[in-house]
Amino acid sequence: MAVARAFMRSRIILTAAELDLFTIIQDTFTSAEKMAERLGLDRRALERVLDCLVTFGLLNKGGGAYSLTEEGASYSSKHPASGLPMLLHMSRLWVSWSDLTEVVQKGPGSEEKPPRPMDMDSRRAFIGAMHVIGRVLSEEIAGSLDLRGYRKLLDIGGGSGTYTIAFLRHNPQLKAILFDLKDVIPIASERLSSEGLLDRVELIAGDFYSDDLPGGCDLALLSAIIHQNSRQQNLELYRKAYRSLNPGGMLLIRDHIMDEQRTRPPEGAMFAINMLVNTQGGDTYTFREVERGLKEAGFTDSRLLRSGERMDCIVGAVKHQ
Repeated sequence: MAVARAFMRSRIILTAAELDLFTIIQDTFTSAEKMAERLGLDRRALERVLDCLVTFGLLNKGGGAYSLTEEGASYSSKHPASGLPMLLHMSRLWVSWSDLTEVVQKGPGSEEKPPRPMDMDSRRAFIGAMHVIGRVLSEEIAGSLDLRGYRKLLDIGGGSGTYTIAFLRHNPQLKAILFDLKDVIPIASERLSSEGLLDRVELIAGDFYSDDLPGGCDLALLSAIIHQNSRQQNLELYRKAYRSLNPGGMLLIRDHIMDEQRTRPPEGAMFAINMLVNTQGGDTYTFREVERGLKEAGFTDSRLLRSGERMDCIVGAVKHQ
């Protein structure tokens, strides 16, 4: 029952994020009454939400006024490593996850609903949050791979450059091309510049669904990409990667790679539901499923180079000489 009612705790935290209460409380040590008046909210409802946040360890309460705990401060928009964009992303997912019963009854995409729009500020904040979350794991993964024989990386859908940065740090011989949507490239440029790596990276705008991939690389990376695609979409993407790579080049895929029972890693089983309710054909895939698509695209020597529980599995495959 504790698991079944965990949504109650989630809903309280997500509502606090949507109302930006953590930022407001950081700015002003104040009471529920004053906050309700300032924001045009119902005082009693707001106070009940704030009191629950105290019980969660996210707020302190004294003399009728509220302040942030250290953990709660991380959800303020002013925190240098703010988790607020990820909470707001979870709030967006709340809507789609609420349709799970209907999806199981009728299948994905049975009733088209317009996506909640993400403006440029929201996109920038979300990509920034993804970098904060991924930078430790990316360093761990990059440090676990022997890439000494490779000279140029193509990071396909590379976002703000989290994995490009990690791979370049661990492999001083590498240069890179980061390929992503036009709106994302300026974000990547800022990130790479702040890390002192912009001179080793070429930024190319494009859409890997509709555009060919840049050529001239002997290493390509699909990081957290294949789960959003159907098997056919992945096959087409593998074929594009194959054409773009130099002979002897290697494609790396980072994602959840499921066991043949599709129950491990547990986070991958849960993530498959996330794709079920948020995409037309996305899923998490077993190694055999990934290997089959890579082989059909022309790759050889597909291997599971790394397994893990945190979307840190790595599959490698080679383009023949």
